[in-house]
Amino acid sequence: MVPDDFERMWSDLAPIGRSARSGGYFRQPFTQPERELTDWFRGQATARGLRLESDATGNLVAWWDAGTGPGVLTGSHLDSVLDGGAYDGPLGVVSALAAVDELRERGVVPVRPVGVSVFVEEEGSRFGLACLGSRLATGATTWEQARSLRDPDGVAFEEVTEGGEPGLLDGVGMFVELHVEQGRDLVDRGAAIGVASEIWPHGRYRFEFGGEANHAGTTRMEDRVDPMLTYAMTALAANKQARLAGQRATFGRVEVTPNGTNAVPSQVVAWLDARCSSDAALAELVATVSRQAAERAERDRTSLTVTPESVSGAVTFDAELARRVAADHEGGDWPVIPTAAGHDAGILSAAGIPTAMLFVRNPTGVSHSPAETASIPDCLAGVHALAETLERLAT
Repeated sequence: MVPDDFERMWSDLAPIGRSARSGGYFRQPFTQPERELTDWFRGQATARGLRLESDATGNLVAWWDAGTGPGVLTGSHLDSVLDGGAYDGPLGVVSALAAVDELRERGVVPVRPVGVSVFVEEEGSRFGLACLGSRLATGATTWEQARSLRDPDGVAFEEVTEGGEPGLLDGVGMFVELHVEQGRDLVDRGAAIGVASEIWPHGRYRFEFGGEANHAGTTRMEDRVDPMLTYAMTALAANKQARLAGQRATFGRVEVTPNGTNAVPSQVVAWLDARCSSDAALAELVATVSRQAAERAERDRTSLTVTPESVSGAVTFDAELARRVAADHEGGDWPVIPTAAGHDAGILSAAGIPTAMLFVRNPTGVSHSPAETASIPDCLAGVHALAETLERLAT
């Protein structure tokens, strides 16, 4: 089997998990589309003669054993958010395989092993904890903590995968992740490629608003104990406080009980995604929104419980490594820019593995949406940038 080039690989992935209605992708972990993608990756690795390793939770690494010593790892993830875009994750995996091809075509022989990774459940779209695969691989999250996580249908994480001790990343000396940019910084700069300087701290918080179910027609407005009102005010407060502070706050998921058109709800559960420029700003934003929600709950005679489900602190990538990756390219240095999106790279960096990120320009600036995109010329520029980076780091 001859390994496919970038455009053929991208074309092969395009229909997997794609909705005919919206054009978006549904590639949730341990579902058929994601398993098809994993099988595809295994086939591409085998076609290149790469040595495959996996762990008990489904993370994969395909090794090019061209050298010895601490390996240089690249790659990303293959899962998506609900109704997501094509590029978030898979672009990094496809580009990594294509970068290995480019190095081989140019006769580059690394002195260190080069690996291509696929981490599971990066988005947290099924089991609620973002970067779950890389957290387990680094030991940042234990199997005991992860095994009881449940998806919206009540399926536990331990029902779809096995548990085990981390070890897949033993021998990894450095990690480089290529990713489509989730924003417009590179568009505004007129640059196709960028390098990450940091990841903003971010967290997911579950807000549970309790009330009393009642008839929508016969219950007077002044007699209602309606948690939807408390939630609505909280969503507006989060928007206002984030705007005032120049931060990010989003309520993007809501569950209502009993969820009937003609019933006052008994409960509303909503998840706040908050991202800020510093750990202190994140704590202050969440505290302010929670306080205002509690004050409104008291006026509405509803109840409120706030539970942090996952919180990731600020990640500052190795500045010297970023400079080394970004400097001295044809056309000038690549820009070094921050991101407010979470990535597996942030988890590996926090675990003490020297880490860098490359971004490929996204002309719409839109992500986690079917409108997410990148041009083929920019994608190929990303492949070349990653190959050049791996050559610098592995030779």
